[in-house]
Amino acid sequence: MTVELRRGRASLAFSFLVQGVTFALLVTRIPAIQDRYGISDGLLPVFLAAVPILAGVGSVGTEWLVKRVPPSRVLRWAQPVVLLALLGVGAGDALWQVGVALGAFGLAVGALDASMNMLGVSLQRTYGRSIMLGFHAAYSLGGIVGASMAWAGAHWDLSLFVSYLPVVVVLLPAALVGSRWYVDAVAGGDAGATGEGKGGGPVVFKLLLPLCLVMTFAYIGDSTVSNWSAKYLQDVLGSSEEVSTVPYNVYMVMTLLGRGLGDLGVRRFGAVAVVRAGSVVGALGFAIVAAAPGAWTGILGFTVLGLGLCVIVPQTFAAAGRLFPGASDAAVARLNVFNYVGFLIGSPLVGALGDAWNYRAAMLVPMVLVLATLLYARSFAPGADRYGDGHERARTADVGRGSNGL
Repeated sequence: MTVELRRGRASLAFSFLVQGVTFALLVTRIPAIQDRYGISDGLLPVFLAAVPILAGVGSVGTEWLVKRVPPSRVLRWAQPVVLLALLGVGAGDALWQVGVALGAFGLAVGALDASMNMLGVSLQRTYGRSIMLGFHAAYSLGGIVGASMAWAGAHWDLSLFVSYLPVVVVLLPAALVGSRWYVDAVAGGDAGATGEGKGGGPVVFKLLLPLCLVMTFAYIGDSTVSNWSAKYLQDVLGSSEEVSTVPYNVYMVMTLLGRGLGDLGVRRFGAVAVVRAGSVVGALGFAIVAAAPGAWTGILGFTVLGLGLCVIVPQTFAAAGRLFPGASDAAVARLNVFNYVGFLIGSPLVGALGDAWNYRAAMLVPMVLVLATLLYARSFAPGADRYGDGHERARTADVGRGSNGL
């Protein structure tokens, strides 16, 4: 079982990494995608909104699907579709073609995100300690790799297809091979596919709501970085296209650093303190971006922002799994929808405010929403976060036996 857990943890981390590469290659080349297909500034928010809407549909469908097949199987086939859809974005030359490719990307990424986090939550329960931030750190590492590739593509003026093809050729078969070692919920340790929660009842939305709001606020902030950082640097701070790829890269570097240390922070200080600190630091980053006099100060703001936001989302997924230990798959799938609600609100909101007012002022809106996370930080309290502060560790010793040192 120890070997199985080790392989399962490594293979799932690799899946997170692959998704980080894929997503970064898409979002950091939005200006290039816009130019290639002649998408107007007015139409761009529509395309950016369509992807999270379809991803939400994919996440809801995954909740239904995992009642019939294990999450590992959903992830095994969703990831190749996401990679092929990315290639499709770079291969077309007509507006309808990029629309189809982005639609497929959205549906598949919803299933991928939901199933990845389902497996992460169940593995954390089996380990009996916080490991969820580590998976998201792998995603951040992938984001750094993808953003660096995007920078190289912009620097050497490569077409989108030429930039994307080697990535898909390498990562698609690697992801399929790695999927052989995914670990689903341990028998008897998780009834996630049953749709039942505490005491065998259904997932109660009222109990899940605070976490849904936190997820929404976090992804409004994250979508602002992923969808608008490049454009903000070019149009507001006057950078080149090459430099405009840097903010997302440094943002992901800081999320890697924060998440790499985050599990230790959660075990030492508890999730409430970590989430509160992340909210304050994230809001500070948005304030720096809004006030930045030039490109490099703006990049500093996005750097600070990454260090703050990075801890919130993994802890929200983990808290949902612990809140409904008998229905973690259902809870994660429903919570994951608010990932896309955040993207759906954040992308057009910042764009609309930027067009109607100015983009500097638009950055203050996600700043306020990230600060609002402080109102719900008690949702991560020790009573729900039994692995975060070390309480009830003895109760989980049998479950986690054999996993020490992994």
